[in-house]
Amino acid sequence: MQAGIPRIRQLPPEVVTKIAAGEVIERPASVVKELLENSLDAGSRRIDIDVEQGGIERICVADDGCGIAVDDLPLAFASHATSKLRTADDLFQVPTLGFRGEALASIGAVAQVTLQSRPPTAPVGAEIRCHGGQLSAVRAWNGAPGTRLDVRHLFFNTPVRRKFLKSPTTEMGHVCEVLTRLALAQPSVHFTLRHHDRLVYEVPAGLPLLDRIGLFFGQELAEQLYGIEAHHGVVHLTGFVADPACERPTARMQYVFLNGRWIRDRTLGHALQEAYRGLLMTGRYAVAFLFLSMPPDQVDVNVHPTKAEVRFRDPQNLYHLVLTTVRERLRRENLTGRLFPPASLAGSATASWTLTSPPPPPRPLPLAPPAAGPVNQPHAVSAPGVPATLPPSPATDSAPGPKTLNGTPRAIQLYNTYLVVETPEGMLVIDQHALHERILYERLKSRLQAGPLETQRLLVPEPVELTAEQAAKALAHRDALAELGLEVAEFGGSTVLLSSYPALLDKTAPAALLRAVVDHLLSQDQPPTRDQLLDDLLALMACHAAVRAGDPLTSEEIAALVEQRHLAQDAHHCPHGRPTSLLFPKHDLERQFRRV
Repeated sequence: MQAGIPRIRQLPPEVVTKIAAGEVIERPASVVKELLENSLDAGSRRIDIDVEQGGIERICVADDGCGIAVDDLPLAFASHATSKLRTADDLFQVPTLGFRGEALASIGAVAQVTLQSRPPTAPVGAEIRCHGGQLSAVRAWNGAPGTRLDVRHLFFNTPVRRKFLKSPTTEMGHVCEVLTRLALAQPSVHFTLRHHDRLVYEVPAGLPLLDRIGLFFGQELAEQLYGIEAHHGVVHLTGFVADPACERPTARMQYVFLNGRWIRDRTLGHALQEAYRGLLMTGRYAVAFLFLSMPPDQVDVNVHPTKAEVRFRDPQNLYHLVLTTVRERLRRENLTGRLFPPASLAGSATASWTLTSPPPPPRPLPLAPPAAGPVNQPHAVSAPGVPATLPPSPATDSAPGPKTLNGTPRAIQLYNTYLVVETPEGMLVIDQHALHERILYERLKSRLQAGPLETQRLLVPEPVELTAEQAAKALAHRDALAELGLEVAEFGGSTVLLSSYPALLDKTAPAALLRAVVDHLLSQDQPPTRDQLLDDLLALMACHAAVRAGDPLTSEEIAALVEQRHLAQDAHHCPHGRPTSLLFPKHDLERQFRRV
């Protein structure tokens, strides 16, 4: 054999076991997850978890499940030994949470484990120990029916792994997250969690899902959730979605469960975000608790060692189910934000104000009647840089909506940015740019559905210098851009020729608009669909055309904008997710002045 060529050798069993353990056991929370899943698969109705040092030093899980036969105790720590599968075909219809048979083998390889178990029909139980993969003899154990696993000194024999663990507080946070996921999905099970003998959580069996959510995340969030339920063929979707006011900076509060199993799925996460499109700002995420149930043969759960990722047989129908169900549910709610004084400051002359979501059931705000003429007429409020105008609609004191004075809604402009309107419910504060942006966006969208937008052709096509990446992106989406009035063609190198632009944006520099559009395309994490792309670009165009914060408006322009508010299907958020208005309830105003 040639010198210097490394030889192929089979790894020793103890090394193989530790490598396998690393795929399943990352931290104490991984141990808790595997043990809880085993307890649930054993039919347990009560599970008690005791933890020390965030699980680094000790994890004890005791259940009242079916137990393990005495003869099977040594096999419990054998690699890929399980009672949950028999043949390869069983992998395609797995009804249990665990099934790979490597959990206890992996835990026993890197910790000191004592397993005690007694089936309910057995007069006495048995005990076995596994320290770093070494098994003890089985001996009698006189304990209660069920199974008890005591895991101590995690990674005691792999100090490098142990060194990478975080502080006990951080590790305990991960343990709590594991319990949260399983407790939300298993409403018939009683859970307790203790840390250093201090009770952290007690979740009674039968506690309704909404109450469980309130227990883990606070009653304030639970009160801002909307229930959903839908069917599609053999798939059943239930759960809760939160008011957009509950948005978060990450997707960690999006809980998706499949047949009682917490999962991560990018397709379903994307469907959820699309359902909130226009209600959340870029970079913000919805809060949701979604529960899917379907026959086990419709999904492959044998994709990842931790079983957190799955593969659906029909992902597109699932995407459509989540998107349409959540979107339609949100459309039934009045999502106008309200201003409430903090309870601790109520009645104080110096009270500050915080934004919350309106409590259900909401009442629609009775605003002004529609302006004369077709609803989808492409008119707009005039302002610097905006080409279209709309005079105010006639109004009388007997008309529904804001009180009027000499035919004009009683509204004033503050800071050249906000409009204040009197309504029967209270004082409505409107962001002039956000509201006008929403109105223009919906009119642009309506016009686009009827055909390409009206364009303004340039007498001489304008060369626009871009980066190579920008040019490639613009040319790759030239058909979609043409539908919006932006016609581009190759010119050479990284320069493209722009020959037309949307007529509505005749006050915007064409090259600047094209660059803004291309930059938006480049910011997408994954290629958008045609409809998503057009929707994004329409929102961008509406933003360019709308009145700006700081633009002074005449009384006629103020009246016209307020009159148009009710014409929008979604008047409470701009296309980018910012609120268009906030309501200061009349009752709270009177309470601050101590009239009630």
